[in-house]
Amino acid sequence: MKTQKMVVVSGAGGALGSAIVNEFLNNGYQVCGLYHKESESDKSKAEKYVVNLLDSEATQSVIKAIISRFKVIDALICTAGGFAMNSIENATAAALQQQYDLNFITAYNLVQPTFDAMKHQQSGRIFLIGSRQGWKPENGGQSLAYTLSKSSLFALAKILNAEKSPVVTSVVVPSTIDTKANRKSMPNADFSKWVQPSNIAEVILFYCSEQARNIRQPVIKIFGNA
Repeated sequence: MKTQKMVVVSGAGGALGSAIVNEFLNNGYQVCGLYHKESESDKSKAEKYVVNLLDSEATQSVIKAIISRFKVIDALICTAGGFAMNSIENATAAALQQQYDLNFITAYNLVQPTFDAMKHQQSGRIFLIGSRQGWKPENGGQSLAYTLSKSSLFALAKILNAEKSPVVTSVVVPSTIDTKANRKSMPNADFSKWVQPSNIAEVILFYCSEQARNIRQPVIKIFGNA
């Protein structure tokens, strides 16, 4: 009998995270959704875990509990994060730390125990949600703290992939994602050029499929019409 594959999704209550949870559930995966607080938990059939991803010990405990129950994590998808506008003129050290915590530490605290577990099981995929500014930092002057925090994800992926283990770490690079929050903050933008959360979920699902088992793609660009 074929074993049901299992994925862990952080930021499961967000627009992108919830789309990914639904996409994998609809395709027969077991999904563990990580939420920042109980009120974010949706009504999906995902296994729900409430955890502060900035607490490394709490995060490691959740990953250990998931592995204890399901024995294996086939994919980790880190969508938790945040955005802020600031430039070199007004990006304080506190602003840098806030974005670093939101976009890098929340991912790192999950990746650290999961990568080790995946190496022992000799398989697994890790997906980090990057940004175009993180991919091309020279274009991120007006979102300095955000850009620096996202660029660290690319460095982490390079370091992990350099180990040449069976684990593949990819940074997903979307253009602007079509969410309620983004529409509210950019009401005059051309929404038709934005990427749908469901499209990103479909791409990640493909890279977890048997068809993609021999693909080691470190950067996955999903730009839509932007």
